[in-house]
Amino acid sequence: MSAKQTSPRPQSAADPYFPTHGDVRYHVHRYELTLDYRPAPNRLAGAARLTCLTGPDPLADVVLDFADFRITRVLVDGRTVRWTHRAGKLRLRPARPLRPGAAFTVEVHYSGNPRPVRSEWGTLGWEELEDGSLVASQPIGAPSWYPCNDRPADKAAYQMSITAPSPYAVVANGRLLTRTTRASSTTWVYEQPAPTASYLATVQVGQYQQLQISAGPVPQTVYAPARLIGSCVHDFAHQPAMMSLFVDLFGPYPFGEYAVVVTDEELDVPVEAQGLSTFGANHVDGRRGSERLVAHELAHQWFGNSVTVADWRHIWLNEGFAKYAEWLWSERSGGRDAAAHAAMAHAKLKALPQDLVLADPGRSLMFDDRLYQRGGLVLHALRGVLGEGPFFALFREWADAHRHAVVTTADFTSLAQHHSSRPLHAFFTEWLYVGTLPPLL
Repeated sequence: MSAKQTSPRPQSAADPYFPTHGDVRYHVHRYELTLDYRPAPNRLAGAARLTCLTGPDPLADVVLDFADFRITRVLVDGRTVRWTHRAGKLRLRPARPLRPGAAFTVEVHYSGNPRPVRSEWGTLGWEELEDGSLVASQPIGAPSWYPCNDRPADKAAYQMSITAPSPYAVVANGRLLTRTTRASSTTWVYEQPAPTASYLATVQVGQYQQLQISAGPVPQTVYAPARLIGSCVHDFAHQPAMMSLFVDLFGPYPFGEYAVVVTDEELDVPVEAQGLSTFGANHVDGRRGSERLVAHELAHQWFGNSVTVADWRHIWLNEGFAKYAEWLWSERSGGRDAAAHAAMAHAKLKALPQDLVLADPGRSLMFDDRLYQRGGLVLHALRGVLGEGPFFALFREWADAHRHAVVTTADFTSLAQHHSSRPLHAFFTEWLYVGTLPPLL
């Protein structure tokens, strides 16, 4: 695909891994969230305004994914409507069906104690911390804190206004427009105009200090507890160089800024959000012990956040590219080259079960470490097939042609074929659609 996509592609079927999440009959163009959060009682009061567009058929009801909050008011196009709220679904019924291709607005007012969604990967979404909160929603945690059309292909712009007690810093997606203090509370307003998947929306609340590590061309800021600021200065010192390398390899950074939040608690893994990543205190040791993860999360801004999977079957396009970016950073910064990383990963995978099909791993294996490693391996193997020039041209065109769009594995294999003088069907079949690990030539 050579033309840029600037809007989500139509999708006629539900996500096969999460068929009860999302509604393909309409598209959300913009979310405006007004939130008031009190950390001590873990109390969230919110108003969500969604600007939407119907699909090709009349819409008799509007279905949103939303957790168990107390709902006080629901409007469609400014009018009160009938609604039901059960089993994580908020169903709105306008007086008459909405016309095909029509713009409409939904407004939901709610309050309660946000709780994360429980899943086979642990808890997802809004998490109460010892002192503050974080949001890490991948893949289905977004409804834990706001009503949404929760599918990755339905990307929208966001504006968030978050009020919290003044000792707390609030970090959310996009550019900080205003920060206003009244009495003991401060309101932070953020704007993210780039299309954003629901799982990539985030709010982080904590008693953080701010550390600017690069003013431009992409502003880069770290928010961390005071006790960790010194370690952050050292551990994130290479991030501006990573940004420069990735811009050179992948093309322009797709957002206006990049923020890192380091919580005062341990996290299993860092988590990416749109224009922002969250690390645990355990990822900051003052020795750059997690530097590969710093590269991994930054690379997700291109691969996963700007170029977003149409559904979760294609998650290797997020994680394989971010894994290979780790190896490229190592190679270009004086560490092991990508070939050495690939050889180590291949040896590791050969000793493990051969039951993972990369292009469709199934819900239970979508976050399996083998997917990350094999995703990096297929890219390194492709580099050997294409050669240096065509391979990096493919990398850059992939990020550029699908900037702020949604993609499938077939999109990638088709584009790769345009950069190859030989047929790639057999290559991709054995690497992407067969469980047995091919040899690394």
